[in-house]
Amino acid sequence: MLSNKEIVCPNNLLDKAHEKKGVKVAVVNAGKPLPMLSVQDAVTENLIEPIFIGDKKEILKCADDLKWDISKYEIIDEPVENNTAKIAAKLASEDKIKIIVKGHIHTDVLMKEVLKREYNLLGKTRLSHIWHMTVEKEGKPLIITDGALNVQPNVKTKMHILKNVINFSNRIGISRPKVAVLSATEEVLESVPSSLDAAEITKLAKDENLEADVFGPLAFDNSISKKSAAIKGIKNIVAGEADVLLVPSVETGNGLVKMMIYFMGACAAGVVVGGKVPVVITSRSDEAQARLASIAAAVVALD
Repeated sequence: MLSNKEIVCPNNLLDKAHEKKGVKVAVVNAGKPLPMLSVQDAVTENLIEPIFIGDKKEILKCADDLKWDISKYEIIDEPVENNTAKIAAKLASEDKIKIIVKGHIHTDVLMKEVLKREYNLLGKTRLSHIWHMTVEKEGKPLIITDGALNVQPNVKTKMHILKNVINFSNRIGISRPKVAVLSATEEVLESVPSSLDAAEITKLAKDENLEADVFGPLAFDNSISKKSAAIKGIKNIVAGEADVLLVPSVETGNGLVKMMIYFMGACAAGVVVGGKVPVVITSRSDEAQARLASIAAAVVALD
């Protein structure tokens, strides 16, 4: 059942990222093979200019193993994991870097620093995580949010998540995204709280005149399958043609993404948006191509 398909970074994301060249990024707790390889790939693509933060000896050894000359890039020698996150946040607050890339560091350690008010990295909307999912190199993306950061968001938080994903969709070339607000049902039921949230979000999106077609509640099948939507008699522009799945909880989003990765060989490009700088928080088990795609997504997300 598990896919043996090779994961590849999608061209559409790379093409958009190539419009911005040599973006300064901080690689937090660099010095492990996979993060270094993905950063090397991003440098080769002329997407970024890295500042490496971490144990200098380990960083240089990894680069040597990759036969990569990094002598022209800055290395900030800091062997303590927690301190690498502090340095990255400070660099971002001083506008010395535009993107933070997670290396071999726990996500909660990194995000704890990013969220500290002293660094002034928070934006007008709440931070949220976006997954840009593709199965083919030239394929249309499916965007899933939030499957990593906001655990059990209420309606107010979901509206922040919605606004962030509309902005990101615009940046990858979707001028008016179709957003399915997911639940376990397409009916509004008191017994299914996520369906009540979805109906409220649909109304709020219309009232606020957001530049997107937003509709819910929709179950997964009638969000992505025209046939399923037709059988159930759902007549809405979003039904069966969603560009974005706005999920009710982190478990739903995380499960969908992991199923696409392991059953379909999907490339999952993940990025935290909504703050002053995008943050790339890949999993330690992510393939190098998915890490490259995540860096590309962060470049695209830049103002």
